[in-house]
Amino acid sequence: MTDFTTRLPRSLYRAEQVRQLDAIAIKEFSIPGFTLMKRAAASALEALLEAWPQTRSLLVYVGAGNNGGDGYVLAGLAKDQHLAVTVVVLHAKDSLSGDALTAKQFAEERGVAVCQFEQAESAVEELSGPLVVVDALLGTGLTRAVSGEFGRAIEQINKQTSPVISIDVPSGLNADTGNPMPCAVHADLTATFVAMKQGMLTGQARNYVGAVRFYGLDIPDQVYSYESAPTAPVRRIDIHSSSSLLAPRKEASHKGSNGHVLIIGGDHGYGGAVIMAAEAAARSGAGLTSVISRAEHRAALLARCPEVMVHTSEEATRDAEASSERLADLLARASVIAVGPGLGRSDWSRDLFQAALAAQRKRHIPLIIDADALHLLAERREIDATLKRDNWLLTPHPGEAAALLGISVAEVQENRFAALERLASIYGGCCLLKGSGSLIKSVRENSTTDSQFMLCSEGNPGMASGGMGDVLSGILAGLLAQGMPSDQAMACAVSIHGEAADLEAAERGPRGLLATDLLPWVRQLVNPR
Repeated sequence: MTDFTTRLPRSLYRAEQVRQLDAIAIKEFSIPGFTLMKRAAASALEALLEAWPQTRSLLVYVGAGNNGGDGYVLAGLAKDQHLAVTVVVLHAKDSLSGDALTAKQFAEERGVAVCQFEQAESAVEELSGPLVVVDALLGTGLTRAVSGEFGRAIEQINKQTSPVISIDVPSGLNADTGNPMPCAVHADLTATFVAMKQGMLTGQARNYVGAVRFYGLDIPDQVYSYESAPTAPVRRIDIHSSSSLLAPRKEASHKGSNGHVLIIGGDHGYGGAVIMAAEAAARSGAGLTSVISRAEHRAALLARCPEVMVHTSEEATRDAEASSERLADLLARASVIAVGPGLGRSDWSRDLFQAALAAQRKRHIPLIIDADALHLLAERREIDATLKRDNWLLTPHPGEAAALLGISVAEVQENRFAALERLASIYGGCCLLKGSGSLIKSVRENSTTDSQFMLCSEGNPGMASGGMGDVLSGILAGLLAQGMPSDQAMACAVSIHGEAADLEAAERGPRGLLATDLLPWVRQLVNPR
């Protein structure tokens, strides 16, 4: 886990909801808006100097709204600390009002130098000593695509070789979805206030926000629970919130107490996926782990993890009746079925997928659908529009989610929250949308309450390698087998998976990180001290 995420709030809000909280603090709790602006500016300056203590000069880009007001006040406070400051203005001369106008006057009273955007490049040359660029252009108020002078200003900021701090949200970044519109400031640090915005931790956001520092501005807790206060639609999860779900094993437990995982997959040439999933399930604490796969993978499976019981489909050629009985017996004894790792899309794959669906419906046990099985599910959806179940768990990456929804990957990534909402509504159960800032949503049949999204802040770019999803499926299967409810198991599995990758990356670096590198850490993390 990156250090900054441990200090971020658990409740994540949409930008409009944050503005509502801000208004409640001002109107109902009598905190002047300019007081909040000064607190925000002081906090941002504190974060700036903590990150770059040798700073001697600031170039502050300001827009017309309250985000620009924050920039003006920061400039004035920096001038009080004898830093050289120039404000680059991107608003009409008489366009400011309210707290933003007061902020401009605050900076003017301190003699802060001001220039128009056209003079920004020459203004940089006049500033001496270590320079930091401050982005206070747009904040959370962005509602349409950035263009014109603001687009050129963002481009200019991104060309700077000096470090950049964004106030509240990098300008151009959609605070609800985490996507640039279509361009955004690449900040090294973002100081954000009042409440954490949901889009800052998912989608493309991590390419733009840099390290994030959150400041509550001394707003009382009662603001967030006030009768008209919005409810946070997203809850941030990580290894700290998930570890509490892992109760110690009872002293007299035995392998039967900890469930039987059945992994189905591994078509010709894809044995590695089912091997990784099976070992991850075993390392996560499943009492028994069985695999149904191709015969060519038996030796590799047993060499890698001899504890796994292997059933191969080719036995049907020799004794079709006996093989069918053994398959039925395995499906009948499994506590959890995971279908998809290396499954492929052949007739063999479809037959096994159908067997898994039938067994799950008959016995009402958890069924994890991953990888190729998600594409097979998408095919079935075209035939059966009512295909929806409570007790399955879908784990698509954006490409697989696009197939399930019948849309493009770009449309999924455009608004990951909306895509996952639709997935959960159509398919039911517990759905995960993988990627940077993985999202979880559970839907229960006949439920009258809409569950929160969960957003996992664990993980790193080293996880963009083959096999990671197979390990995650195995962890999830192992936790479900031990009796953990599906939504808790999903949250716990995703957090353990991401934290294992973070621990390995911290030790050896993210580049070259392999899925199997996570397994020793997984065992450590499922046994929290």
